[in-house]
Amino acid sequence: MASTVRILGTHGVPAAYGGFETAAENVGLYLRDQGWNVIVYCQLEGEGPVEVDEWNGLQRVKIREARPGWKGTSAFDLTSIRHATAAHRDGDVWLTFGYNTGVFDVMPRLRGIPNVINMDGMEWTRKRWGVVKQGILLANERLAGWVGDVLIADHPVIATYLRRHFGRRRVQTITYGAHEVTSAPEDPLGEFALTAGEYGIVVCRPIPENSVLEIVTAWSAARRGMPLVVVGPYSQDDPYQAAVMTAASDEVLFPGAIFDAERLQALRFHAALYLHGHTVGGTNPSLVEAMAAGNAIVAQDNAYNTWVAGPGNAYFRGSADLEPLLGALLADPERRRRMGDASRARFRAEFTWQKIGSEYEASLRTALARRTKKTKKTNVGVGA
Repeated sequence: MASTVRILGTHGVPAAYGGFETAAENVGLYLRDQGWNVIVYCQLEGEGPVEVDEWNGLQRVKIREARPGWKGTSAFDLTSIRHATAAHRDGDVWLTFGYNTGVFDVMPRLRGIPNVINMDGMEWTRKRWGVVKQGILLANERLAGWVGDVLIADHPVIATYLRRHFGRRRVQTITYGAHEVTSAPEDPLGEFALTAGEYGIVVCRPIPENSVLEIVTAWSAARRGMPLVVVGPYSQDDPYQAAVMTAASDEVLFPGAIFDAERLQALRFHAALYLHGHTVGGTNPSLVEAMAAGNAIVAQDNAYNTWVAGPGNAYFRGSADLEPLLGALLADPERRRRMGDASRARFRAEFTWQKIGSEYEASLRTALARRTKKTKKTNVGVGA
């Protein structure tokens, strides 16, 4: 009989929201191919009863939630957990992405349901949440860490942190993945008057912890002979975003947010440089996608990025050292080619969905075995 895994904590499949949804889709499809019965909980807008259907061999439990933002997400998580608990059968295992509502994970623990929890990237440390939200996130992180049977870290730095707080035995490192990109149409470049191989690109939220101001300032410090494309929603109404736009020379383009995956993939694939300023957060999906496209990477110099992108790429601390680094790289296409080759090799070694799917499957098997062992011990104790 096929094992059943219930995937919770994401907006569902097909992926159309973020890194967790992409992971849920690709891990779910891998497990399907290994003979698992995969059930994914999906959040929909509006009101109505719970519905069940199938997508690409994955069963979807579709739950509608009319409330926006974190209140709606919290309500969806609670409804999902209640539904999954009521439907649980011996031999089932859960895979939960994220700990933002970790207090609800106490419920499956009390019922003896094995639960593998992806602990995300120390989300509570992000200053943009404010002190109150940081405190709530930290409390939920600790609760999820205490009750999860296996805790997934997406980066060795995160794994070290989790082991310090929750012990070594339950923590496993499994990264995010991407699909390798070996070609892409050039048509989307025409929208922005770009030429393949003759522009840099940044793809991230326009917030201080992503070093956008430092990147734009460094690019604008000299004539580069090619544009920098800064993808994301920028507005003069936001002080930080306004500062970024003010610092930009006429060689910096702001196309806005690009949600179409194929257009974004093409823009990334044909770039001369991919600039990545993230300073927190473990393994970043956008960085992995750039490596899968064979981009030359210029990343903020921290333990998260250097481990992901590897020694074959280039790193900066701030605008002062990035400015001359850009000059050197843009004048050296052969070095950029070597960096791109290093990105692709690193991706193939560590970040394929085949590798990641097999590691998640092993974690699910571990959680099942540990919970079964505990149950047997409890039954022996009762019988004695």
